[in-house]
Amino acid sequence: MRQPPLRPRLARTSSLVLVQPTPLCNLDCRYCYLPSRGLARVMSHEVADAVAETVAAWSEHHPVTVLWHGGEPLTAGVSRLRALLDRFPAGREHPVRHAVQTNASLIDEAWCRLFTERRISVSVSVDGPGPGSARLDRGGRDATDRALRGVGLLKEHGIAFGAIAVVADPSSRKAAELHRWFAALGCRVLGVNLVERKGVNAWTVRDDENVAEFWATLAARGRADRRMSLRDVEHAWRYVRAELAGVTGRWADQPVDPLPMVTWDGQVVALSPDLAGFSSTRHGPFTVGDVRESGLAGSLARAEETPWVAEALDGVGSCRAACDLFAYCRGGQAANKYFETGRLDATETRFCRNGRKLLMEGLLRDAERVAGEARD
Repeated sequence: MRQPPLRPRLARTSSLVLVQPTPLCNLDCRYCYLPSRGLARVMSHEVADAVAETVAAWSEHHPVTVLWHGGEPLTAGVSRLRALLDRFPAGREHPVRHAVQTNASLIDEAWCRLFTERRISVSVSVDGPGPGSARLDRGGRDATDRALRGVGLLKEHGIAFGAIAVVADPSSRKAAELHRWFAALGCRVLGVNLVERKGVNAWTVRDDENVAEFWATLAARGRADRRMSLRDVEHAWRYVRAELAGVTGRWADQPVDPLPMVTWDGQVVALSPDLAGFSSTRHGPFTVGDVRESGLAGSLARAEETPWVAEALDGVGSCRAACDLFAYCRGGQAANKYFETGRLDATETRFCRNGRKLLMEGLLRDAERVAGEARD
């Protein structure tokens, strides 16, 4: 009888902690998956203190980055976010760094001063040139120009920034357009998320050929113009190099990195932070406890006892048994599995296909074209 795959273990620590100072967002993007982006609530000092205690302990062993996420974290206001930042240590043996993911539409001089004073890394959510943007405000108006004003202020203050673009219409032409636009904007590193079926968004991309050509062209543009790093392409090439070096087996054996998210009200989402704010009929809320009661470290230590986390880890084990690219994707994201299939222990998803398998196909196409040009 075939034995079921061994369930991977969840790591007890993380170099990245996502913190939601508020679920509120001032935009209403067509593809947004968040269920509570109209909720105007702000994280308390008590919640921040509980997160900071674990961050301080982890910083004795490795660097930690606290990523302020949303909603739109800047809707909390400069003074409130500053006060939350004050609860966190500078780091004991290793630094505690702070980063923010923002739509940039609220950036002003005060925000730039805070980013500079606290050395906060900034990543901007903006999807490229209009018209026809899906990034809309609550009045249905395109928000790209407001994001660009915020980016302009970052540049005036000498604040380096990265960007994440959501793409709904991938193609070779789109990849070239995005690369040209973001490189000219001064973006330091670009990440691309193809529209996913997730949360309250049921829209996804289903076009294998155009997706593969999108990634192939993006890889080619990245080779030709190295002003800007490409998050997804470089991640894939790191895997390829490791595979050629014969070390990916060690990657596959590592515990699952939890990427914990702490919501504004103290709920800990142990893995796949996009599950924050959601519940299932079988498992209830996708949390593993309240950070004020158990602490972040304590919540992670008991996470595997929670049925939904156990099911998600079973899914990672199934991916390891079935997929040749497991060391690359590490079992995908439980959120995508749940929102696409209704289960956390599924294997391949459309997200996995678009953002991992077809990305690898795109890299191979680009490499073959380079080899062909060299032969010619």
